[in-house]
Amino acid sequence: MRKNVLFRSIAAISGLAMLASLAACGDNTASTDNGSSNNNSSDTTAKSEPISGNFNGAGASSQKSAVDAWVAGFQATNPDAKIAYDPSGSGSGVKTFLTGATAWAGSDKALADEDVDDSKSVCASGTAFDIPVYISPIAVIFNLKGVSDAGKHIKMDAATIAKIFDGKITKWNDPAIADQNKDLELPDLAITVVHRSDKSGTTQNFVSYFKDQAADAWSYDLSENWPNSVGQGAKGTSGVVSTVKQADGTIGYADFSAVGDLGTVAVKVGDTYNEISAEGATKVVDASEIDSSVKGDNRVVVKINHAATGEGVYPILLVSYMIACPEYKDTKTAEFAKSWLTYVTSSEGQKAAAAAAGSAPLPDAIAQKDAASIEAIKTK
Repeated sequence: MRKNVLFRSIAAISGLAMLASLAACGDNTASTDNGSSNNNSSDTTAKSEPISGNFNGAGASSQKSAVDAWVAGFQATNPDAKIAYDPSGSGSGVKTFLTGATAWAGSDKALADEDVDDSKSVCASGTAFDIPVYISPIAVIFNLKGVSDAGKHIKMDAATIAKIFDGKITKWNDPAIADQNKDLELPDLAITVVHRSDKSGTTQNFVSYFKDQAADAWSYDLSENWPNSVGQGAKGTSGVVSTVKQADGTIGYADFSAVGDLGTVAVKVGDTYNEISAEGATKVVDASEIDSSVKGDNRVVVKINHAATGEGVYPILLVSYMIACPEYKDTKTAEFAKSWLTYVTSSEGQKAAAAAAGSAPLPDAIAQKDAASIEAIKTK
């Protein structure tokens, strides 16, 4: 099946997101909650006057479609809040946040210990925290004449995908692929791997699946940087998708919201091959634990269980975070951050993201943990 249904690019929303420039906001700057409630949990903050001012964020390109929808939804009740988001990538977004130039960051990986330490100079007190706001499967995308253009999936297990991205499987009709796809006519065509050229949390989430499920086929350490010289790099999610579209025989990886008409791999889970779906990613998160060993307070970090099994489970996914301070040097920024995160993690906000980006809503247990961390933000 084609996946373009799930990606709804709305020009009007994108225009709203660019109303403020990144330079307009310094010192994690520019307001109190807009009354939205979290998924099946109570909004414990009081309603107040609408937020106003200029506020900026930067980070994960995977969140871009969702952020555009969140901006539109938030501005519906806070029309004087001008919000801009730079989808510069997870690593760049965290780096920008740690200079004090943005009110929040988006990241497809949890904060590193050194990032937590560095945030002491940015936050008025305490250290930055990260909470899950966006759950999405990562698609293994491909462009193969006669297959992807016919709306067909290719079946692959973890080891096969890992070997392709490590340059150990180089032809589409390699027995490792053909044996899992006896119903397909696979060509004697070279495979061209396309990967992220920039520092990316999507990359780290993608290869973490190999580390957990195909360790014998993937020997590299986890990193936000692509670890080998196989194939060609492209900047950002949009860059990978665009490059894969340009040539027959290409394969890459991208957030599900950006897949469009490209083919996607059905991944082997247990004895079955499961197609990509937001619901399948949610099932994995439901089967995962919260990491209680992370450094810092108020952090909600998910330990993704790539070994989860069951009907429809899709094990390649990212849990994307928003990063904020428990106390800001600027009161208006604190009020914005508290209200913004409350809306983003609310039932309303999660539905908006699902409609715009095909993401999966936060499980109730995680939404409740998020709410407790957001409530800890000091606004006075």
